[in-house]
Amino acid sequence: MTITGEERGGAGRDGPLWWERRRGAVLDVALAAVSAVECAVEGVPFAREAGVPVAVGVLFGLLVGSTLVLRRRWPIAVVLVGIAVSPAAMGFLLGVVGLYTLAACEVPRRITATLTSMSLVATFVVMYVRTSGDQGASQSLVIVLSVFVAVALTVPPVLLGLYIGARRRLMESLQERADSLERELSLLADRAEERAEWARTEERTRIAREMHDVVAHRVSLMVVHAAALEAVAAKDPARAAKNAALVGDMGRQALTELREMLGVLRAAESPKRAPAVVPVAALVGSFEDGPGPSLEELEALVGQSRAAGMVVELDVRGAGADYPAEVEQTAYRVVQEALTNCHKHAPGARVVVRLAHREGEVAMQVENGPCGADGVQPGLPSGGNGLVGMRERVLGLGGVFVSGPTDEGGFKVSAVLPGDPRQA
Repeated sequence: MTITGEERGGAGRDGPLWWERRRGAVLDVALAAVSAVECAVEGVPFAREAGVPVAVGVLFGLLVGSTLVLRRRWPIAVVLVGIAVSPAAMGFLLGVVGLYTLAACEVPRRITATLTSMSLVATFVVMYVRTSGDQGASQSLVIVLSVFVAVALTVPPVLLGLYIGARRRLMESLQERADSLERELSLLADRAEERAEWARTEERTRIAREMHDVVAHRVSLMVVHAAALEAVAAKDPARAAKNAALVGDMGRQALTELREMLGVLRAAESPKRAPAVVPVAALVGSFEDGPGPSLEELEALVGQSRAAGMVVELDVRGAGADYPAEVEQTAYRVVQEALTNCHKHAPGARVVVRLAHREGEVAMQVENGPCGADGVQPGLPSGGNGLVGMRERVLGLGGVFVSGPTDEGGFKVSAVLPGDPRQA
């Protein structure tokens, strides 16, 4: 179907048959009715000149004029009908509206040019033939008058149709562009919401991992010391007092670190209200700023496990380098969580902590042997987050993390961190 585009706006198609709009159908029916009346009136002199009954001429005019109702469906056919009846001197409205519709619709321009030329020539010939017989009219005047009438009945409707068609196509292009921009904006809004949700999830994961690493190790040691305290309370009061003091120190350290973490979270809030999303990088940097754990504190960390009764060997190889703070803190947390797992799952086992400083990277390994025969399970709960948190920390810096059981029946945790995560 061919659409001219006059008054094409609207929410959807509501017209009958091939019309997009009801008002378009009403307009075409009204134009066809006027054209039919015009052609019927013009059919009277045509019938007299052709020597046929007047009723036949009127009926022919009504039929020819009514074809204008098809202008949106078959504009080429309407123009051809107008050209065909031009020798009968009828179809003025039919020809003008047909040419306008043809120029405004989306038919090839070569067809429009061909039919316009045919209509121009036909109008010129008919006008010249009808005026050349007038007495007193010069030949040049007849030609000028015929050219003027042919151009006046052909060129203006074609130019108007071309303008309306170009304007309609421009409006459609702008509408499509606006719809495309609206879709893009909606997609960007959805992606922004996804990024915000990802940021919130990342922050919750980060907070949970920090709280697990900071508190779980201290609390695990407290439980181990408390179990030892219960076992020797009656037999060795001096050792019981020592274990009680260690439990108190561990509890105070855990509370201090937890208080510092909560202080960081409160500091991230604005004076009026907390932001919907705190940037992950800022939150991570807040957790790790200041005198955070470093590789120099590994000896003290191992000493705490030794004080809890675990046999731990620390093996450091290579010369230490000036690593970024996040590398040292991640290495410390990996060793800390691995020792916590040894307290939970391998009581009485021998543990070896290895630290190797290599060119451009630092490697650490915590390996425990099988549980001792006299080892007593401390009954520490395990949520399975320790290995997950270690893996996330190491992979987040571009490192490598491997964990699993050993052939001797123990368990091994290994990690390699780049010396400069930015280059990695």
